[in-house]
Amino acid sequence: MTAQHPSLDDPELGRLVRGESVFDDGTFAVHDWYVGSIPYGDSEIELMIDGTDAAAVQPLLPRLRTVVADLDIIRRTASDAVVTQFSDVEPEPHELDEGAQDLRLEAIEATADGTFVLHFADTCGEHFPDGYWPAAHLDGDCAVTAVTVES
Repeated sequence: MTAQHPSLDDPELGRLVRGESVFDDGTFAVHDWYVGSIPYGDSEIELMIDGTDAAAVQPLLPRLRTVVADLDIIRRTASDAVVTQFSDVEPEPHELDEGAQDLRLEAIEATADGTFVLHFADTCGEHFPDGYWPAAHLDGDCAVTAVTVES
């Protein structure tokens, strides 16, 4: 946090700061998003919010709060969509349950256009090659609109 990039303290989402990276060679980058994290089960989920300043981030926070409040349902809907997308046939209920266990939600990205992307990790390494992860894209109503594989 710097005077140029003040943090935001949200009562439900916690402290949000401008994303920064320090590279191995000592160079420094400031990203075009704010970051934070929320506790979830025995881990944390990273929050990534498009915006270069607090004024750009503020309008996205109410919707992000709603997503976080309904996270158990939204996460399951998204993991079911991932399993379904990458199945050759309609998955059985036990396959959806296994997918929900194997896919850990690692990050929620709130984009400037009001959509959300849920980034998952394949915890067992059996579903996606190393270095790749599935993502579920949600519209403003939290309906899954696309499933992608990212790297």
